[in-house]
Amino acid sequence: MKSVPQIWKELNESLDFVCYEHKTKSEPYFIGYLNSLVDSQVLHRDILGHLTEDSNISLEDLYHLIPVAEKEISSDSKTIQGNLLQGYVAVQHGLQDHSTILVKASLSKGRQVTEPQVEFTVEGSKEAFVESLDINLNLIRKRVPVPELRVKEITLGTASKAKVAVCYIEGTTNEQYVNTCIQRIEDVEFDVFSDITLLQQMIEDNSNSIFPQTVGTERPDYVAWALISGQICILMDGSPTAVFAPVNLGIFFISYEDYFLPWIIGSFMRLVRMTSVVFSIFATPLYVAVMTYHGQGISNIFLPTIISSRLNVPFPPVVEVLIMELVIELLREAGARLPSKIGQTIGIVGGIVLGTAAVEASITSNFLLIIVALSALASFTTPIFRMSATIRVLRFPFIIAAQIWGILGIFIVMLAVITHLLRLTSLGMPYLVPFYPFRTSDMFDSIIRSPYSKYHHKFSFFRTSQPVRFNKKKAKLKRDIDE
Repeated sequence: MKSVPQIWKELNESLDFVCYEHKTKSEPYFIGYLNSLVDSQVLHRDILGHLTEDSNISLEDLYHLIPVAEKEISSDSKTIQGNLLQGYVAVQHGLQDHSTILVKASLSKGRQVTEPQVEFTVEGSKEAFVESLDINLNLIRKRVPVPELRVKEITLGTASKAKVAVCYIEGTTNEQYVNTCIQRIEDVEFDVFSDITLLQQMIEDNSNSIFPQTVGTERPDYVAWALISGQICILMDGSPTAVFAPVNLGIFFISYEDYFLPWIIGSFMRLVRMTSVVFSIFATPLYVAVMTYHGQGISNIFLPTIISSRLNVPFPPVVEVLIMELVIELLREAGARLPSKIGQTIGIVGGIVLGTAAVEASITSNFLLIIVALSALASFTTPIFRMSATIRVLRFPFIIAAQIWGILGIFIVMLAVITHLLRLTSLGMPYLVPFYPFRTSDMFDSIIRSPYSKYHHKFSFFRTSQPVRFNKKKAKLKRDIDE
């Protein structure tokens, strides 16, 4: 059996571990590395290239000869094994001396920067985050080239050893938010982090709430806007998503594309989006309440149509609604799990065939089919996927309450939801701000997208150290001169 340093014994059991013995006039050098993680060009050019058959230099001399910036000398077994598992090459002089040179030679494999797959936009940047942390940091640095941008690295997971980067702009981002975020990440105890969405759930203020308290995005330009506004960005190596916080409820109904359109068009699209969300939540519960308890409220114009459509339906309205809602969720889930081209076909054909068959079989009425279809479409107008899922789930408590108490039940559930939202926070910031606590100065970008001339101050609820974006008086003076 070939000689192997004691520290490498455990790794030597793996098939991809390579231990190379380089003989010299005195004690030999031992070079160890995991072949699956190491770039062979760096290994041969920058490390093995400085070892010859006649070399008898010391470990310290060899350390200074290796032209690689990320290197160190260590004798701690956990440090050596940990770095070997991260793509480092270990060089040890003899079997007795445990001092080891660790040289970074990791092989970076992954996809190149592509267009966003979820947050695709006609206007604006076409770059999206990838699985490489270094590339993602590069995309952010290009957009925020300021020396105040800070990146704090934290390693998470006893098994995965995932690298997490916390980014913020010093002097702009509130220090209390930064300390709270870093503390929560460091306090997390878990064995494996395969994606940042796991960490996202663990650091939220209320992990039992269906409302997300952080925003995930694949757009580096959106992250740059958030950083400059005073928010904190979290990245993880191996995840193509960035998470930023703190956030309020209104952010989940704002598309970043709104800022690339004229403010009137952007405001109109935002109002359509918010109206769609309200319709998606209350359309089917109101149908159940009206058809069960409040039939006298139906207009005489629609009454004959509704009666004729439900004439042969054997189920009560609540069963009819639940069947159609579950069918829509089934089609959505099936379309998401199948390959993209097949999924689109299943969604279109399944919706048409099942809808037509359900009406002809008198399982549901034409009127309800239209309401459910519009409600499903309206739920997908939400730009953030997690909030879209929340809206779809939120409909069911309203439907059950509408069946039990009618419109009163809808108001009871709505009161419970509002109470929950009033108590919810994101990194300690109120979730319903600027509506509660009410702040008039922050209303300019909450419901409508105001002109950029109104953006001379950042949101006050982020409590930034530099709240002023530009001097309003100087900007107006310059414009008057140009005119």
